[in-house]
Amino acid sequence: MPNAALARLKARFTRIAALGEAAGMLHWDASVMMPPGGGASRGEQLAALAGLSHELLTAPVVEEDLEIALADGEWEDANLALMTRAHARATALPTELVEATARANSACEKIWREAKARADFAMVRPALTEVVRLQRETAQALAAELGMDPYDALMDGYQRGVTAADVEPVFAAYETFLAEALPRAEAIQAARPAPVPLPGPFPVEVQRRLCQALSARIGLDYEHARLDESLHPFCGGTPQDVRLTTFYDAQDVAKALLGVLHETGHALYERGLPEAWARQPVGEAAGMAAHESQSLIIEMQACRSDAFLGFLGGELRRAFGGPAEPYTAGNLAGLWRHVGRGFIRVDADEITYPAHVILRFRLERALIGGDLQVADLPGAWNEGMRKMLGITPPDDAKGCLQDIHWHDGAFGYFPSYTLGAMAAAQLMKAARAAVPGLDDGLACGDMAPLLGWLRANVHGKGSLLGFQDLLRSATGKPLDPADFIEHLTGRYLRD
Repeated sequence: MPNAALARLKARFTRIAALGEAAGMLHWDASVMMPPGGGASRGEQLAALAGLSHELLTAPVVEEDLEIALADGEWEDANLALMTRAHARATALPTELVEATARANSACEKIWREAKARADFAMVRPALTEVVRLQRETAQALAAELGMDPYDALMDGYQRGVTAADVEPVFAAYETFLAEALPRAEAIQAARPAPVPLPGPFPVEVQRRLCQALSARIGLDYEHARLDESLHPFCGGTPQDVRLTTFYDAQDVAKALLGVLHETGHALYERGLPEAWARQPVGEAAGMAAHESQSLIIEMQACRSDAFLGFLGGELRRAFGGPAEPYTAGNLAGLWRHVGRGFIRVDADEITYPAHVILRFRLERALIGGDLQVADLPGAWNEGMRKMLGITPPDDAKGCLQDIHWHDGAFGYFPSYTLGAMAAAQLMKAARAAVPGLDDGLACGDMAPLLGWLRANVHGKGSLLGFQDLLRSATGKPLDPADFIEHLTGRYLRD
């Protein structure tokens, strides 16, 4: 019966989601708590969970139920469509490939940690070569089943409906803007008085308390969240049990603080997903570009705004003491909105950050397409940085080893960062138009008006809409990079 088939599907997808949540917690533990010797057994655990999920999703009864299930209403229709999509992607891949990929990713990610610390690409090259081989095999299998380009098939796993052909013209236009805007921004910045450094040091325990307090102030409920430390900041866990991580530097409070504010944006999205559709495909986030838009609307659009920096300066001075001048909004803006040509993506300013993403997009596309071999990655990376930003990394730790993504099998993910930044600017413009006094609230550290708008227009929609339709619903138009350019121009290119 159609209704019985739909009920069986929902029960099955609830179980698959729970397995995914368990895998997510194991990933969190591997980055935060696991001893160095636990890597091999962790790889087997993750492979077993991946295999179980895959078997549940590809069982013959799933196809039978999908054929006869009837949905009733917009949300049920979308949920059933997303189930069908997930099944199509899963049946394209044999369980053996799924498990081998999970093992290879886990093994490579552990080696990468030491290789990065030693700035030794040769150390991780064999493991990364195996990860890329399996990603190519995965991409080709998905492409054959879904009727799309192999790299597009990987991108579709992170942000459905977005292809390389959609991204290329957006990135090309940004490169044109960057060539003129970056030297102009640097010149404007050089003509201003240099900002005053904050008077450190900043005791780690005080930083930890401040980061959690500010994260809670902007809306994160720590009855359902926790903050820990890891080599690479991230947000994981589940909507009911969100896990944030950061790393602390006693000489630089911005690293942890701005990282936590960024990850809080991700966490708020997860916490705001529709509870009525928990553990169903339609109840999940709308994709990684959508997710990045939520971290960046909090960190870059709201928390680095003039209004919020005035509030934040007072909180920092109360926590760490010292004279008032370094903590003014103008001085913090000079410190934390500094434009510079740097090697590290996560430390990049808003103008140069897309250049880092464009480079990775091109390199990973070439890796998946077979046009670039893993052994040649460091040279290709360095040449790309030279062409894009006019700088060459001094070692591979500041070059192709800096990110975890490829070493953990995440190919097709990087475009989401810049698409998310552009969407964040577009959403913030719409929120300001819809919510009078939004910036007055930010000046008092009150994120509730913005968060309320995001809950209604983004978070609460789950995966009901794709990326472009979500933007249309919230802002009245699909992705419009002009809003991002307008934001950058107003913030960085006015004397």
